Amino acid sequence: MIGLNLCPFAKGPQVRGLVRYVVSQATDNAELQAALREELTYLANTSPTQVETTLLIHPQVLGDFLDYNDFLELADDTIADLDLTGVLQVASFHPDYQFAGTASHDITNATNRAPWPTLHLLREASIEHALAAFPDPESIYTNNLATLERLGPTGWAALQQQCRADAEAAITAQPPAPTEPV
Repeated sequence: MIGLNLCPFAKGPQVRGLVRYVVSQATDNAELQAALREELTYLANTSPTQVETTLLIHPQVLGDFLDYNDFLELADDTIADLDLTGVLQVASFHPDYQFAGTASHDITNATNRAPWPTLHLLREASIEHALAAFPDPESIYTNNLATLERLGPTGWAALQQQCRADAEAAITAQPPAPTEPV
């Protein structure tokens, strides 16, 4: 995402150490929803100067993309239940992400692919601020397509393999996420 500049807004929080990475041990939807609820609450109650955004990675649940896609409705319901609509939102990433109307092998799906199913929790105010500062937000999609087409399926596959290896190393080295704000 950052290396290919697929999201021009991602590098800043990463460089400033404001991205919270949480690897959930959830093995079913109910456990994942509980983890999501906890992380949404944590993000809402934590200053953006401490944590700007959270990646909730859940390698043991929702490996099937259609099941994952169905869960996104539950994620939105959880935001509403917490009265965080308009405050936080969830962006979705999955190893088999597929946009409606595309073939599974279409390179454009790569913009939302990740080594494991991941819920990206975002502050809406931060999104609005980033978009206002970006000269041409509509160009992001077009630039992403051009980048991925230049990379091609072989280049994308190699990049995914490296990303997965890096992510596996990071996950095994990471201690469990704290449950209380630090």
